[in-house]
Amino acid sequence: MVSKARPDVEETLKLVLSRLEDMKAEETVTIDLRGRSAFSDYMVIATGRSNRHVGAVAENVAKGLKETGVKNVHIEGLPNCDWVLIDSGDVIVHVFRPEVREFYNLERLWMQNTATAKSV
Repeated sequence: MVSKARPDVEETLKLVLSRLEDMKAEETVTIDLRGRSAFSDYMVIATGRSNRHVGAVAENVAKGLKETGVKNVHIEGLPNCDWVLIDSGDVIVHVFRPEVREFYNLERLWMQNTATAKSV
């Protein structure tokens, strides 16, 4: 069996954004962390309409990452699906229910003093 080569960070980001769009995730924002963080290059934040939608979106993104050769994809938060984090190394994905996203407001935390976030 031939293993797939790990996609580069830009390919990984495109895959994540495509999977989020396919699953109708809402209010997707990409934050460029290059030069600001040692643990990741990009953070993607998206909203699901319900717990079930959050879980389905997160599982779809994780499945796509694994299918394209990203190893050691870690997922946290699936039992409750209020906030699910998918860690693929280069790209960190947060999928929230609307109220939970508003409460934690990660965009404000990470976007202070920077203009590197892009809404999709």
